[in-house]
Amino acid sequence: MASLYERLGGEPAVNVAVERFYRRMLSDERVADYFDGVDMDRQMAKQKAFLTMVFGGPANYSGKDMRAAHANLVTRGLNDGHVDAVIEHLGGVLKELGAADADIAEVAAIANSVRDHVLNR
Repeated sequence: MASLYERLGGEPAVNVAVERFYRRMLSDERVADYFDGVDMDRQMAKQKAFLTMVFGGPANYSGKDMRAAHANLVTRGLNDGHVDAVIEHLGGVLKELGAADADIAEVAAIANSVRDHVLNR
């Protein structure tokens, strides 16, 4: 059976999805402030590598774990509503790109599986 990464369209699809995802995030007042001062090219590259890995593609992610990567954001108020916004925007982008509902649900389940780590709980 094909991996989620392959079913979503591999590298080209992940690249487009991440770029669209961050456009949505940066225009969403619920979460946009968390990206103030962030090098978005670097952020997108890290996110592409991370999603590729967790979706079953090549494991080239070398960044921090979820707890360490988001610790500073938690001190700034990151909460469940923000994680919900991430899942909402990622799912919306994947839907736009023609992903199957079951694959979008799998992506949401992956995101939810790290929620407590992201929120340092």
